[in-house]
Amino acid sequence: MSFNTSERYNSVVIEFKGNVMGGPDAVSLNEKLHELIDDGKTNIVVDLGKVKFMNSSGLGMLIGALTTMRKAGGDLRIANATDKIESLLIVTKLITVFKHFKSVEEAAESFQEN
Repeated sequence: MSFNTSERYNSVVIEFKGNVMGGPDAVSLNEKLHELIDDGKTNIVVDLGKVKFMNSSGLGMLIGALTTMRKAGGDLRIANATDKIESLLIVTKLITVFKHFKSVEEAAESFQEN
């Protein structure tokens, strides 16, 4: 898995690519999130549009990221989940934990509603 970050719509968009399977990727994501928190950026949108596969460790990584951002006073929203990833979130009941949106724009705009 790789990820890119960009700032759009008053939030930070983290675009994941490839297979999300935790491990070393979780460490690098966590480090990036703490850098963003240190910079005062706590509104995160995770773009899952280019994710091909996610396992339980990948889900754990997302939950950890959500917890990190909420503890920092922000939030993490999911955008562009493929049908496969969305069904995984439904089966694990995590669909009720994450705020999820069809597009990055919708997810970012949702931060304005707070």
